[in-house]
Amino acid sequence: NHALCPFSDLKAFERRLTEYIACLQPATGRWRMILIVVSVCTATGAWNWLIDPETQKVSFFTSLWNHPFFTISCITLIGLFFAGIHKRVVAPSIIAARCRTVLAEYNMSCDDVSVSSSLPKPFIK
Repeated sequence: NHALCPFSDLKAFERRLTEYIACLQPATGRWRMILIVVSVCTATGAWNWLIDPETQKVSFFTSLWNHPFFTISCITLIGLFFAGIHKRVVAPSIIAARCRTVLAEYNMSCDDVSVSSSLPKPFIK
């Protein structure tokens, strides 16, 4: 059977890598939405915090206490980054970049969505 399709391993690898990257896409989309929502909340809270005339008159911690929406959203955003959301958002791109590096040695390439395999260059002595 291997003689009939000499690149069956290559096709199986391509199929598996494509499935794996496609499997990451829904989770990546959810993490992106969470990051966007928390970022917009933080930006909105920051705007309200900065335009409040009381912010300049009171201490830093009092101004944060007076703006709980900004404080909570900012803490949440910082917590998400410490939890590694920046890696989860770009996980398929990281995997594709690492695969690109390895596959380049075998005259193959891939992108963030799929793997495209070209036939390896024949070894010439």
